[in-house]
Amino acid sequence: MVKKQNKRIEKKEDILLNILHEEQDKKGYISIEAMKRISTEYQIPISRIYGVVKFYTMLRTEPQGKYIIELCGSPTCVLNESREIEKFLEKELNIKIGETTKDKMFSVYKTSCIGCCDEPPAMLLNGKPVTKLTLERVKKLLNELKKK
Repeated sequence: MVKKQNKRIEKKEDILLNILHEEQDKKGYISIEAMKRISTEYQIPISRIYGVVKFYTMLRTEPQGKYIIELCGSPTCVLNESREIEKFLEKELNIKIGETTKDKMFSVYKTSCIGCCDEPPAMLLNGKPVTKLTLERVKKLLNELKKK
């Protein structure tokens, strides 16, 4: 009986990341209310859902900015000045890594390797790679985004 129950839970959990991604795509983040609803609907313990949401850095539990910047923290990017870009972003946007600006325009995160090691330093901007970053390029990009 326990094995059957565990198999049912495992099958539902196989699709849990897809369910969470869909929820985040709709609202921009995954609220506690959404986690409770998913828990009830799929009969997955909320503690398991919460654990998954907090484990994966691409899943968010708070409203996000219009532009989500994920700065690559891989050794290749760090060796190619990404720390200076990180400091610049924090100063320019007046937030720390992991925060969202008060006007809800920008959220900035540090993430693991994004697979652009041949063009460091790199970041994702709303999921799209931006490579060969320089302070000047980042300044220009922020100014362009602020005008939109």
